[in-house]
Amino acid sequence: MNHPPHETMPTMSEPADAGSRPGRERELASLYATARALTALGDVEDVLGSIVRHAHDLIGTDFTYLSLLGDDGSLSITASEGTISATFRSARIPPHTGLGGKVVDTRAAHWVEHYFEGGRLRHDPGFDAVVGGEGLVALLGVPLLVRDRVIGALFAAHRSRRRFRTDEIALLSAFADHAAIALDNARLYEQSRTALAELRTAYRTIEEQMAVMERAQAVHEALTGVVLAGGGPAVVAGEFAGQMGGRVEILDSGGTLLARAGAGDDTSGGPVTAGVVEQARRTGRAVTVPGPDGRRHSAATVRAGDSVLGAVVWSQDQEPSAVDVRSLELASHVVGLLILKDNAVADAAERLSGELLTELIVAGPQVSATQRTRARSRGVDLDALDVVVVAGAEGVSAAGLVRHLHPIARQEAGLAGEHLGQAVLIAPAARPEAFAQAVHQRLRAEYGRPVTVVCERVTGHDWARAVSRAAGCTAVVRHLGARDLGTTTDRFALYALAFDADRRDELDRFLADTIGPLLDYDARRSTDLVATLDAYFGNDGNLRRTAETLRVHLNTLLKRLDRTADVLGHDWRAADDLPLRLAIRLECLRRVVVLPSTERR
Repeated sequence: MNHPPHETMPTMSEPADAGSRPGRERELASLYATARALTALGDVEDVLGSIVRHAHDLIGTDFTYLSLLGDDGSLSITASEGTISATFRSARIPPHTGLGGKVVDTRAAHWVEHYFEGGRLRHDPGFDAVVGGEGLVALLGVPLLVRDRVIGALFAAHRSRRRFRTDEIALLSAFADHAAIALDNARLYEQSRTALAELRTAYRTIEEQMAVMERAQAVHEALTGVVLAGGGPAVVAGEFAGQMGGRVEILDSGGTLLARAGAGDDTSGGPVTAGVVEQARRTGRAVTVPGPDGRRHSAATVRAGDSVLGAVVWSQDQEPSAVDVRSLELASHVVGLLILKDNAVADAAERLSGELLTELIVAGPQVSATQRTRARSRGVDLDALDVVVVAGAEGVSAAGLVRHLHPIARQEAGLAGEHLGQAVLIAPAARPEAFAQAVHQRLRAEYGRPVTVVCERVTGHDWARAVSRAAGCTAVVRHLGARDLGTTTDRFALYALAFDADRRDELDRFLADTIGPLLDYDARRSTDLVATLDAYFGNDGNLRRTAETLRVHLNTLLKRLDRTADVLGHDWRAADDLPLRLAIRLECLRRVVVLPSTERR
């Protein structure tokens, strides 16, 4: 795939509609059907007309047109769909001008909400007059790339102001990749046919060339058919290996093997595979290297804009021909469509999982029939969801953690999502502590850094209370210095007064009876005698270390401790200080749980 979507104005693209899953599936189905239709060899004019017609139906704009790049760097409109004037169809866009010039110069997708307000565009008075006369306002353009060379651009336009969504840009970019391949194939076919007519003496050579091209086209059409039939990576790898021979491996963006097919030692190409994939990633082209096993290992990366989605590796005995390499590149485009489709389905499923999780937490113990139906459609039994897990890790966002909780939720027939800034998993678990440790180990392996996982039992569908207790316990655990563990709230029952909302009144009474005068004094005087005592107890009563911790002079510390005795009304240093120690610790923990991002003086 290619072309990251770029805006030419400093505005953000609208997010895809959260409820548009059927629409996105229809768009993907249309994209695959269109790609398949373009795979047949034909006249350039027929292919050009087919491209704009299908793109127009795919995106649904007022009109769509395709411009090819001339030798002088200008763009000329060669095909269009929708009602546009003859003047606009005959217009030429000077080099480096307008949105088309920006698309060609940057080799990337760009769009404007309003053409004449695109301050970063270079305008040409003559072309601006044509644009104004046509009533063109919003415009999206994507490049047509063939073998790393821009041959033109495909545009979708509106006569009213609008923003183009990210999914629209990605969809048109994906279609442009296939359109460029089909257009290039059509051009090659016409060139070969003309050469056949002009050079009859070279008929045999040209016939062989056409046969090879048809082989590459047959491979592409076969792989596209596999995707349209719903085949996954294993089926695509098997089809490619069956057509081309050798061994085929499909890897994801992290280098994990998704599928392998064909003949060859499964382990022989390991280090070589990693090396050739890295070269292909670095160069952006298909690369072939010899391996110690005597085979040739070729790799082509699967791309969507600047993002690398994976790679296709082909290992066989002979040096690949140019057409073989072309077939491998075509296969990488097909795999790109497959991965994008799978990602879109997974994203939609994860979004629905998070939405249902939030509904269950917010709605409380009462579960509606609609929620049960939605859960059953995902293979989830709400009555079996008896534990809540809250996960956290320094330097990792809640959304990042949730992405790794979703596979666990699918595996365990549970739900995952983000709730009030926390990464939450609701699942069935017969042994909560073992489950918490398993989730911790999995996240720890994914990130390679400390992760905190706290699990709480759910009673009577009261997921909200369980989430509150688990989240509060997580804050307490981290404040106590634990950064890397999987545990349950039961392990920290001693501190439950600080994180259990149901015991808040009990905690308030204990603190009022024990250190109430200190809390009142700190509140009135804007001091923090509580923090002074916390540091004092934390340093086992060592005055010098306590002063260093608080960064105050020793005399200042002594005055604070004397003032504490005056406020409490007794010499706490000469009495049993266990209740005082416990009250100070619980007050500090309460501040962490209630105000996790606030520092008190």
